[in-house]
Amino acid sequence: MGWLHRLIPMKRLLLLSFLAVGLVAAEPPKGEPTNAKEAAAQAAAKKAAQDKVVDERYAAWVAKLTPAEQAWEKVLQGQLGSFYLPLHKRDKIAGKSNAWDFVKDDPKLPRVLLIGDSVSRGYTQATRKVLAGKANVHRAPANCGPTASGLKNLDVWLGEGKWDVIHFNFGIHDRGTPAADYVKRLEEIVTRLEKTGAKLIWASTTPIPDNPAQKQTAQSIVEKNALAAEVMKKHGIPTDDLFAAMAPRLKEFQPPLDVHYTSASGPFSCGHSASCNSAYTISLAACRIPTTQNFYPSSPNSTTTNCNAMAQIA
Repeated sequence: MGWLHRLIPMKRLLLLSFLAVGLVAAEPPKGEPTNAKEAAAQAAAKKAAQDKVVDERYAAWVAKLTPAEQAWEKVLQGQLGSFYLPLHKRDKIAGKSNAWDFVKDDPKLPRVLLIGDSVSRGYTQATRKVLAGKANVHRAPANCGPTASGLKNLDVWLGEGKWDVIHFNFGIHDRGTPAADYVKRLEEIVTRLEKTGAKLIWASTTPIPDNPAQKQTAQSIVEKNALAAEVMKKHGIPTDDLFAAMAPRLKEFQPPLDVHYTSASGPFSCGHSASCNSAYTISLAACRIPTTQNFYPSSPNSTTTNCNAMAQIA
């Protein structure tokens, strides 16, 4: 029976061996996080490594630019912020065009500056395409945000060049701004813009949907547009009525609960899904428009015709 007693310890040894193998197999792969804190740290480290690669490639790209282009990139670096600057860098190292491309002016053409938020960013490239050979279309080096941001950064956005036309808007980011503050800031912005000697064109703010979760109401934009209209009337500034142009077409171009506009094709297409607006209306900004006239095209297919017509009557 001695062999039987010797077998029991052997069984125990085998059992322990199997358990050990199981424990080894159950261990996570080397480097895999074992808790949420480690997972977050690894994700942050991975992002930092990716950002470093992007920054290095972007710096190499900037180093090859002309002095004027490098100066423009420097302005963007100071203005685009933590959301838009990384997107811009990735676009540039991928060879993609975006709303903040450097614009090399044709001295024979008027210089147009677009000032506005992400909605205007959405129609910037489409506007450049529409006005190719007719105007040098620039964009402020930022998502311009509310009137408070405008007052703080306007001199940077205007730069040192002479502008023939400045097309501007502040509204969506001011939807919660008290009426008195909005009017006061808008007055100050208009006064500063008037000093440039450019033809000023106000773009009414496009419609937004009611969205309780974001504490936003469609009526807030109606009210801001009414306040802005009084300011523009006082200063004799014409209005590019983007609100009137888009209001009948929201089901076509505005996703539910979104303040932006999208379009897959046609004259409204902006080439990306972030934001898109009626590019055909903005084309009028490069035309010499009588200061008492409010306008918006009756058809999205009438871009060039309307622009040429406006240019002829100015």
